[in-house]
Amino acid sequence: MIVMRTLHHFSLLALAGFLGAASIAATGFAAQPALSVISPQGFQRGTEAEATFSGNRLADVQELMLYSPGVEVVAIEEPQDNRFKAKLKIAPDCRLGIHAVRVRTASGVSDLMTFMVGPLPEVAEKEPNNEFEAPQAIEMGVTVSGVVQNEDQDFYVIEAKKGQRIVAELEGLRQGRTFFDPYLAILDAERFEVARSDDTALLWQDPVCGVIAPEDGKYVIEVRESSFGGNGASTYRLHVGSFPRPKAVYPAGGKPGQTLEVTWLGDPAGPRNETITIPADAKANHDLFAQDDQGMAPSPNVIRVVDLENALEVEPNNDREHATPFTGPGAANGIIQEEGDVDYFKFPGKKGQAYDVRVYARSPLRSPLDSVLVVRRANGGGIGSNDDSGGPDSYLRFTAPEDEDVLIEVSDHLKKGGENYVYRVEVTPVVPELTMGLPEKQRYVATTMAVPRGNRAALLVSASRATFGGELNVAIEGMPQGVAIETLPMAGNRSDVPVLFTAAPDAPLAGALADVVGRTTDPNLQVEGRLNQRTMLVRGQNNRDVWGHDAERMAMAVIDEVPFKIDVVQPQVPLVRNGSMDLKVVATRKEGFTAPIALRFLYNPPGVGSSGSVQIPEGQNEAAIPLTANGNAEIKNWKIIVLGTANVGNGSIEVASQLADLNVTDRFFDFEFVKAAGEQGQDTSVLVNVTKKQDWEGPCKVELVGLPPGASTEPVEITKDSASITFNVKLAGDARVGRHKTLVCRAVITQNNEPIMHTLGGGELRIDKPLPPKVAAAPKQEEKPQPKPAAEPEKKVLSRLEQLRLQKAQGGGEE
Repeated sequence: MIVMRTLHHFSLLALAGFLGAASIAATGFAAQPALSVISPQGFQRGTEAEATFSGNRLADVQELMLYSPGVEVVAIEEPQDNRFKAKLKIAPDCRLGIHAVRVRTASGVSDLMTFMVGPLPEVAEKEPNNEFEAPQAIEMGVTVSGVVQNEDQDFYVIEAKKGQRIVAELEGLRQGRTFFDPYLAILDAERFEVARSDDTALLWQDPVCGVIAPEDGKYVIEVRESSFGGNGASTYRLHVGSFPRPKAVYPAGGKPGQTLEVTWLGDPAGPRNETITIPADAKANHDLFAQDDQGMAPSPNVIRVVDLENALEVEPNNDREHATPFTGPGAANGIIQEEGDVDYFKFPGKKGQAYDVRVYARSPLRSPLDSVLVVRRANGGGIGSNDDSGGPDSYLRFTAPEDEDVLIEVSDHLKKGGENYVYRVEVTPVVPELTMGLPEKQRYVATTMAVPRGNRAALLVSASRATFGGELNVAIEGMPQGVAIETLPMAGNRSDVPVLFTAAPDAPLAGALADVVGRTTDPNLQVEGRLNQRTMLVRGQNNRDVWGHDAERMAMAVIDEVPFKIDVVQPQVPLVRNGSMDLKVVATRKEGFTAPIALRFLYNPPGVGSSGSVQIPEGQNEAAIPLTANGNAEIKNWKIIVLGTANVGNGSIEVASQLADLNVTDRFFDFEFVKAAGEQGQDTSVLVNVTKKQDWEGPCKVELVGLPPGASTEPVEITKDSASITFNVKLAGDARVGRHKTLVCRAVITQNNEPIMHTLGGGELRIDKPLPPKVAAAPKQEEKPQPKPAAEPEKKVLSRLEQLRLQKAQGGGEE
């Protein structure tokens, strides 16, 4: 059971401090908290422990918001701005593994962090322990909390008997603090490695190694960063003992409530069979912990729990003729046991039936298998294939071409194999699926909801529909007392919808992990979806998601009153396609609060743009957000919300306006420009043809803008009956010459004392230089006839013999 205690453990003096923090004065407000470190980062179940929570803006801490049961907060003590202490009671049956937590203060909800719950007693690393010759001595069956600094090596020594199982498992990356790639080795007294591990598929990037002790004696466990790096955030929890540590479990799934014979594979002591009973309320991905008389594994093997008939491969099934039969829909379980192994299954397909075929291996089973899936007809003809589908696992959707057996072929992409290359193939009919989400307001920061007393806050809820469409209703269930929401149905062509939260002035300061639920409105299509919210805890290169946490509920809280509110002044006119609008927003400030308030839209309707850099200036109470609509803006009466953010105390606080109407309509007319031309220093005209699209009352003022330098004109007025507009354009003597394709008409219709702005472009004006003046011709003089020169005699072309004779006669020539 989750127990979230408030601060009734504090002294009256501390309580008075919290009442001061609840003041709406800017200097007393702590703003949204930030959580950065939990120390220690793990606890043994069945014990009580003290933990320090460090970060910023934590002085007004109210409770720890725990996402899973089994941890009770006994007391919160010594609150300061950058830390507080909590006494925790871990139940004897608390779920082992990763637990998520947020801190709720009187002024907000922190980011999410995780801590571990394990089965073993906790001990701390004691420096110096960075020499093989001087390791830290520990007992078998403990968990060591340590840290790897840069180029650091940590050594621990244990005593073991010959034949005793030694297992070392390390939590590094899984702690969710930093990109930590640990290396782990078990060495004998002569410093020879008897087991080592870097990355394992089972534990993501964390290592595990085990060995059966070959001799009595001391064994040293080495911990370091794989490339001898490390930093102050490279913390780890090292589990050392004789507990079982299988790498896989087979079969890899079953039905809810089913009693199942399983085999644990990959343990240093060899395979082991066990009969288990799957809980009737188990989740689809169920944690299964190996346990024997030597202890319990500190982390689980995961199995699939789905209401499908289970089939196990029957060897040999390496070709079509020996395919293992199973019922479809159903689940087929197998192991790629050796290099080059291929497994075949078959099920009876029904003509026209659509099937989803999904291989589960790397996720969530943490098998090393990189699956390749091939689906074939009974005669071996191909239907389809897939290697990776958003990860190493395979997925294919197909429609059965005939009533016949469908063959499923599974192999490893690199033709590898081994006893822990376990997989499960699930064949299901195509069914509608719905998953709800909370789009990030800040990049890489999971969205939470903090609603100030007597104020509003807002967020978007998204929906991912699969194999269906249609309208959805969105509900937020399990909210704190005194909070109400306003929303609207999510249209079938939309994937998100705004939700507005309002807290009553007397709402108690409280928090909740609320369910975000989407449901179809079509009574003939009953589909329900719930939240899946990813928090990225460790990011790799290019901000790749390396490690994180998936939450099924939204963290929200009622927080102290804040010193400002904002409201949208409801527009009385529409925003038209190819138009613009200045949306007025007003602020109500508490006395003494003067900080600027940044404004932005929660979301923009399709085709609508809004400025994100508008502020209500310091000490002022209103501002206007410029809006534009393109020519394809979706015509609809949209519900919009404006968010206002201001620095209050030592951080920023966000509030929301009411749900206001923004009516996006078609433009009132189309304009068609006729190409115009003129010369410098002359007047010309620009003709615009008008096609009315909807009626309006009164005149419409139209300005021609975008004219080049040296060109000017006056606005004109048209009515709903006008068929054209003529602008008389004056061209100065130095007007810029050339083709100017920048003409735009800005048309304004006034209704309800507010402007309806149109901006319609596409006009062209050519400006030429005047032609030069003609020059008068000189009088023509009478010409006297000139005597013709005597014609030169035509030259005779000499032959080669005649040329030689001529040269000889002139005193030259060839001998």
